[in-house]
This record gives sequence, structure tokens and C-alpha cells, in this order.
Amino acid sequence: MAESDAPTPPRLLPDEIHRAVKPGTALLRLQTTHSREGILDGAWWPRSRDIATELPDLIRALTTHLGPITRVGLDTDAWEEVPTRVVVDDRVVRLDSFPVGDGTVLITRGDTDHFALLVVPPDTTSDAARDAMARAVDAGNVTRAAEILVATHPEPATHRQESA
Repeated sequence: MAESDAPTPPRLLPDEIHRAVKPGTALLRLQTTHSREGILDGAWWPRSRDIATELPDLIRALTTHLGPITRVGLDTDAWEEVPTRVVVDDRVVRLDSFPVGDGTVLITRGDTDHFALLVVPPDTTSDAARDAMARAVDAGNVTRAAEILVATHPEPATHRQESA
């Protein structure tokens, strides 16, 4: 059995709740409860719709907390040119493309452990993005991603603020 085929031991979500994937780039929030009872496990606010640019840093940040990421499922209509795989730190991560339009990205660790992240559109204002991300990581959240995005009225930002 190859090292990449070995089962990934379960890890809990981190207690850290809000951080930039790297300075000046996308923001990532993960749920702060270990129960994983809500619909979403976190939220991601990428800076652009260029998945080839945005995804590697997200995968690196998630790998730090969750272990090796094997697959990412995303809405093809929400991104520019979606490849079938990306290589991040010498690991191949397969991309599954679905035109679902539900505002989520599905992260797979190992073979069957899935994490659902709300994807806040890049042109969302800072206030709307913070509100959507906070709702997504609420441990008791039972609202689906698309409904959160509609409820927070994400209005296009004319200039994205770095203070998010």
C-alpha cells in the first residue's frame, strides 16, 4: 500500500477560527466545534475566480489542520477554467466539477471524510463576507450555503478591503 493510500487518522477541526490563507489573500474560517453537527464546516473567501491561483493556498492551509486533501468538488460555473487536478507540494489533488450553483466547495480528506465550505464570492463587500462566514461556522447552523449568501446580500465591492 502506497503512503498516499494509507487511511488518514481522524482529526478534529482546529480551534482557530479566522485567518488569511496567506497574507493579503483569501480568508478561511473553520467551525470551532468538534461535533461537526452543522451543515457547513467552514467558509472560504477567495480573492478571484481563478481556481488555479486560489486553490493551492487553500489546500495548503487545510492540509495543515486536517491532513492530506485528496479531492475538491466545486461548481464549474463559479470558476474560470477548472482543471481536472492540481499538484500542491508534490501531491495530486483531483478536482470534481459540478454545475450545482450552491455556493459550496467540498473537500475530501482520505477516501470518505468530507468537509463542506461556503464559498463567498470574491466581489462581496467585507461586511457581507464577514456576516456570511460567521453564519457558516456557527455550530448550530442548518442554513444551506446558497441561502446564507442570499440572506447576507453580498453586494459587489468597488475596492476589496484588506481588513477582513
